[in-house]
Amino acid sequence: MTDRSQAQVVLLHSNDIHSRLENAARIATIIAEERRTNGADRVLAVDCGDHMDRMRQETEGSDGMVNLELLLEAGYEVVTLGNNEGLTYSSEVLSNLYKQPSQPAVVCANMELTSTGERPEWMHPYTIIDKNGINFGIIGATANFYEFYLLLGWTTSEPLQAIRAQVAELRGKVDVIVVMSHLGLPLDQRMAMEIDGIDLILGAHTHHLLEEPLVIRDTTICAAGKFGDYIGRVEITIDKMTGRPLFKGECIPTGAFQEKAQAYDIILKYREISRHRLSRVVSTLSVPLTQNPERESPFSNLLAAGLRKWTDAEIGLVNSGQLLGSLSIGDVTSGELHALCPSPINPCRMIIAGEYIRTALEQSLLEDFFRKPIKGYGFRGVVLGKLAVDGMNITYDNTRPAMNKLISVKVNGEELLDAKLYTVGSIDMFSFKAGYESLSKAEKFDYYLPQFIRDVIEHELAIPASLQLCHEHRWHQTGAIQSN
Repeated sequence: MTDRSQAQVVLLHSNDIHSRLENAARIATIIAEERRTNGADRVLAVDCGDHMDRMRQETEGSDGMVNLELLLEAGYEVVTLGNNEGLTYSSEVLSNLYKQPSQPAVVCANMELTSTGERPEWMHPYTIIDKNGINFGIIGATANFYEFYLLLGWTTSEPLQAIRAQVAELRGKVDVIVVMSHLGLPLDQRMAMEIDGIDLILGAHTHHLLEEPLVIRDTTICAAGKFGDYIGRVEITIDKMTGRPLFKGECIPTGAFQEKAQAYDIILKYREISRHRLSRVVSTLSVPLTQNPERESPFSNLLAAGLRKWTDAEIGLVNSGQLLGSLSIGDVTSGELHALCPSPINPCRMIIAGEYIRTALEQSLLEDFFRKPIKGYGFRGVVLGKLAVDGMNITYDNTRPAMNKLISVKVNGEELLDAKLYTVGSIDMFSFKAGYESLSKAEKFDYYLPQFIRDVIEHELAIPASLQLCHEHRWHQTGAIQSN
């Protein structure tokens, strides 16, 4: 910790913890120490979204309740929603979470329920909090994934317009206007340039770490990176001459701090609850479903076939890196599926020209692609992996030059035509120009929410014919070198 000044208020801010629950427990220790040192009336703790991530067993098995209890135990007073809260849980699940007694204030200015055109009773565009004689007006906003939110019962709007309206509402009523922004650094910088009256922006979403604040015009921008590796700390005083707030910001590494005992107990409690909940048996296998991201495998074939059927498409197409291991003979539990497919990625139906499919298939034969590490876009795996397909038969020669290895690609018995449009059951990640980027050039995307691709797998595991067909090869090698 740095030397304490005579700050009137210390604001502590976290963001993008993504269910690194142990770091959340360390942050709880830091918040408690600040309150002991400065007094509760001089400390304000807020979280800027993506505290939850369903890749974590305790979060998945508790519908996010472990995260909320950690926030409550640490004494957070204000939170906003990130896309990992808003896009991986239905509005009903979020309502059950945020109707808890003594919950933090939930602020988000650019979300409404589609059914009513209004915010739910637990969400507000802003909140006003008094700390040690300073009135804070705190506005929240989240990234405008409009098309996705609409499928979950939400209507989102352009965030800067919504923020501008709330700043106009608050100015003159409070001493300090703070925006909790789950929008990303580029939009935060634009916000500071375009909207008058914002004193402090606390950033998130793009996982940027600002060890020293940015100052743009009269606005200070702070952000604390990702995964709870840091917590942001801002000392705030009001200049007696001008009446304007002054900020002194830093980011504190959390690794050296002990996990707060009460927070650790919450994690243990929900670990046991989740272990029990995720022990549900979804299938019993008589033959193993093996998986290898570098070659055609039955497990990834099963997923490709499931996506094809789920979306009523001609072709199924998915990167095999979505699956982190194989399924053995015997019972398969929902917890095992979660461990092997932790990504909060949704099925997607695309209409796309054959030439872009062909490009992706060619790339899938190259080590630079199938061994490529990838992060973000919902992906919680390690490497991209080769493409698993269904509804296609592919003949290739690995001895031929890169991007010229395909000999024949047949779609349901007919040659793939570059100019023809095909319906493809796939994943939303590709629409974000991630991994096999040619697949982002589809004419149209239709998304399937709230289901994740592990829900598709669970459905396929219950169909005996699917468990047989996934062992049939779709990729056929000619020439001297066998890679699949």
